[in-house]
Amino acid sequence: MNRSLALALGLAALAVPLHAQAAPPASASASPLAGTEKLDGLYPVHVDRKGGRILLSLPAAGGDGVVARMLYATALRTGLGSAPIGLDRAAPGPAQMLLVRRMGKKIAFELENPRFRASAGTPAEQAAAANAFATSLIWMGDAVDGPDGRLLVDIAPFLARDTRNVTAQLNSSGEKGWKLVDGLSAADPNAVRAFPLNLEFEARQTYASDTPGPEVRNIAPDARQVTLVVRHSLIAMPEAGYVPRQFDPRGGSFATQILDFSAPLGGQIVQNLANRFRLERLDPAAPRSRVRKPIVFYIDNAAPEPIRTALLEGASWWKQAFEAAGYIDAYRVEILPEGADPLDIRYNVVNWVNRATRGWSYGYAVTDPRTGEILKGAVLLGSLRVRQDMLIYEGLVGADRTGKGGPNDPAEVALARIRQLAAHEVGHALGLMHNFAGSTQDRASVMDYPAPRIGLKDGAPDLSDAYGVGMGRWDVHAIDWLYGDPVSGDPDAAARAKAEAAEREGLRFVSDENARSVSASQPWGSLWDDGADPVAELDRMMQV
Repeated sequence: MNRSLALALGLAALAVPLHAQAAPPASASASPLAGTEKLDGLYPVHVDRKGGRILLSLPAAGGDGVVARMLYATALRTGLGSAPIGLDRAAPGPAQMLLVRRMGKKIAFELENPRFRASAGTPAEQAAAANAFATSLIWMGDAVDGPDGRLLVDIAPFLARDTRNVTAQLNSSGEKGWKLVDGLSAADPNAVRAFPLNLEFEARQTYASDTPGPEVRNIAPDARQVTLVVRHSLIAMPEAGYVPRQFDPRGGSFATQILDFSAPLGGQIVQNLANRFRLERLDPAAPRSRVRKPIVFYIDNAAPEPIRTALLEGASWWKQAFEAAGYIDAYRVEILPEGADPLDIRYNVVNWVNRATRGWSYGYAVTDPRTGEILKGAVLLGSLRVRQDMLIYEGLVGADRTGKGGPNDPAEVALARIRQLAAHEVGHALGLMHNFAGSTQDRASVMDYPAPRIGLKDGAPDLSDAYGVGMGRWDVHAIDWLYGDPVSGDPDAAARAKAEAAEREGLRFVSDENARSVSASQPWGSLWDDGADPVAELDRMMQV
């Protein structure tokens, strides 16, 4: 190279802008999975803990663009701590049918509408029913072509949205001006869990208001904003084989309503399916049989002793009813093992919930919206009720008896009450409604609200028979109606026969719609009463 050419090349190099020299060469082959950790489960999930991405790996779309169908449910990992507002720790939302669809470069999350259907119709009839009613497209994300022909979508932005509808619950409870703060809300890549039939995700979401109400001001460290951790569950569609039970208002169960436009002329379009767990006999021909998958409820290990043991004992009462319905070891209760996630959709949990003030307890059932099959039972027991009950009993018999043992020990009576409460709320999670007529038939149901039966002994209040123990006649019947199946014949016909037999026997059933309203006039449906004759019981209680 001569000196003139070398000088020319050197000057040309100096003429290149500094930023162009520093830019690294672009790599068209950079993998979208770079920096991620793979978790195998219902679908593979690639977690980018540093970058915050949560890449859901899905199969390639079919010719219609459909990628996958699954159930989607939410719950609260952390609560607000307010009894009036709600938003309790472990409070679940409903299960909804989620359709994942590819639309060009986008992936759409769409909630289907299984309430309206033509289940026995031709494909054209089924399409007509489905297309006549709106769905809800709740999110769209970018589709990325991954390895092996699969699709990747970063669902972290979806998880950070207010899909749990926290904003509405805050603003409808005496609070005002609450809204989600996008800049203070994000999915947590460290909380992703993958299992064969479900994927679990979490997001930390912050809600802000310039006009917080008294409840939030009493609780939050900065009343202008509250942060909750929201759980999202993606669940495999339940396998085939579940047999729905036709709802009967005499059965005492909750129900899922559908409108089936393939019903024959003269048939019912509006149909109600009783909510219940799936129980499959190992020996269908035997009147008594073990089951393929027992119903197991777990007691929150956050509940302190001796309350934890009392909860286990009360929730276990239902075993008697399942045994009477022909099931062997089909129902049991255990303490939640250390390390188990109480919000995992696979666990039915009796949760111990703390609030700033005493509030209600609840029994929820997360159900398949197509069939009414219960997928998860979630019980929320307020921790302050047992303490308030004990104060009431101390007012009746004296605080000096607390801890002394015996039938008039306020602590022992409070434990008797919480055993009944555990059975009551688990009954809801098993699919049963209130029965406020139980108290008129000598404690026929734990699904009633039990007033303490306070007696007089030597002129002083006596609590030795304050609360019953075990199942009542109605409870045994209700489980048999809801879960019991004949060895042969039509199960719905057998259930109708059981309801008619209970009616002939005189078993009474009165639930909320005929009891709670101030206009309700059902004489057997009073709340917090005891005995068949309310006038006689009032006179007796006045003596107490």
